[in-house]
Amino acid sequence: MKKLRTLALATAITMLIAVFVLISAAARTGNADDFDSAATYKGKCVACHGAAAEKRFDATLADADLVQMVLMGKKAEKPPNMPGYEEKGITEDQAKALVAYMKSIKK
Repeated sequence: MKKLRTLALATAITMLIAVFVLISAAARTGNADDFDSAATYKGKCVACHGAAAEKRFDATLADADLVQMVLMGKKAEKPPNMPGYEEKGITEDQAKALVAYMKSIKK
């Protein structure tokens, strides 16, 4: 019986630690101040948009429209389609930072 209680306590502590780690990770991801738009662009966007945002990015569109495209995605005339990144953890503030970064590198 003592072993069962010890096992239950160890399991509970492990679960609490896991929850704490997940909450901490979510808090770090949601903070726009810590968001590295250049690294995010290089990791998620450069393959389709090019190193200088020269492909499939219309910088003349309103920022609000571009932010919505980042968050919700966009179906293209020809594949590949732009995926929605809100469901992947990108916040509106982070999407704004990403759009600003893309405009800053656009050639």
